[in-house]
Amino acid sequence: MTDSDTDTATESDLLDRLATVEDPRNDDDIVSMGLVNDVTVDGDAAEVSLAFNAPYAPAEIEIGDAVREVVSDAGLDHDLRAQFGEEHGFEADVLPGVRNVIAVASGKGGVGKTTVASNLAAGLKERGARVGILDADVHGPNVPRLLPTENEPGMLPEGDIVPPRSDGVMVMSTEHLLPDGDDPAVLRGPMVNNVMMKFINDVEWGQLDYLIVDLPPGTGDASLNLLQTLPIAGVVVVTTPQEMAVADARKGLRLFADHDAPVLGVVENMSAFRCPECGDTHRVFGEGGADEIHADYDVPVVGTLPVHPDFDTETADGPTVRDDDSPVQADLEAMVDEVADRVGEVNRRRVAERVGEWERDDDEGDEVGGDPADRVPACAEPE
Repeated sequence: MTDSDTDTATESDLLDRLATVEDPRNDDDIVSMGLVNDVTVDGDAAEVSLAFNAPYAPAEIEIGDAVREVVSDAGLDHDLRAQFGEEHGFEADVLPGVRNVIAVASGKGGVGKTTVASNLAAGLKERGARVGILDADVHGPNVPRLLPTENEPGMLPEGDIVPPRSDGVMVMSTEHLLPDGDDPAVLRGPMVNNVMMKFINDVEWGQLDYLIVDLPPGTGDASLNLLQTLPIAGVVVVTTPQEMAVADARKGLRLFADHDAPVLGVVENMSAFRCPECGDTHRVFGEGGADEIHADYDVPVVGTLPVHPDFDTETADGPTVRDDDSPVQADLEAMVDEVADRVGEVNRRRVAERVGEWERDDDEGDEVGGDPADRVPACAEPE
């Protein structure tokens, strides 16, 4: 590149060049979507601020690399910053230090919801993110079994609880408050809500990129109260291929639609059994459950996990996503990447509707008599 080419690399020129960078998940350029907060050129260096809020999501890493290449091609050194605030849709009233709250839900118990939530938290931490997990399944608090903590919860002088950690993941669960692991948590509805509000308001979560919330199974008061209280970035719905599990998962999808909680996708757990002896795959619980939800609701399938003994908490040493020798680690890592990408996709779409050139349709799906299936906020395309 000649000196004259470098002289023309003003903020305006660089912004025009950045308009060639596409968001691979939303099929539009980052300038039109309002994802470029600011561009500053100072001498031989350019600082670019991007409205990114999904740390370590593969798509945002890909976009960042493309931006660096554009800046380098303009003959400038690059300095990329991520800045995401209230003007982009970030809610700071509740959990102001938490960038993204991801709820993991299921229509019924026994489908592996806690396994998915715990491996999602551990997988994001393995990628470098700051992660916490809130075990909101008060009557079945099993997160500490998959994410055993090194110590007990602490207490600050002002009374806030400091969550213990499991290999860097902050963990808060009613399991920590029970004297015996076999003791049941006998709590009625209002008491359950009080416990959850304490875990939200009186726990020192600090600065987190992701807070994973392991919701109780079903569509009861506990899940409803959390949806109404927390700034949910998105929900991951866990099901198995069985007809009854899929039917209950559909009910959960409609609950989230009614409360404007973006559905990130569906994880089909126990999708198949891979025989370690013969190598054959056996679909012992049926097949196609998650695909049916995808076809009916346009909700992506963000993961399919097999039946495998590595998921057994008695034999596993921590979450399976950390086990480099496990044949299912790749399935879990793919799920983690896809969920992180979906969080980023939804966040960037929100930016495009607020500060970008996309039109925002606040009345979408609110017409009287509309089918609730049409209100599942999953994969809407720009106008």
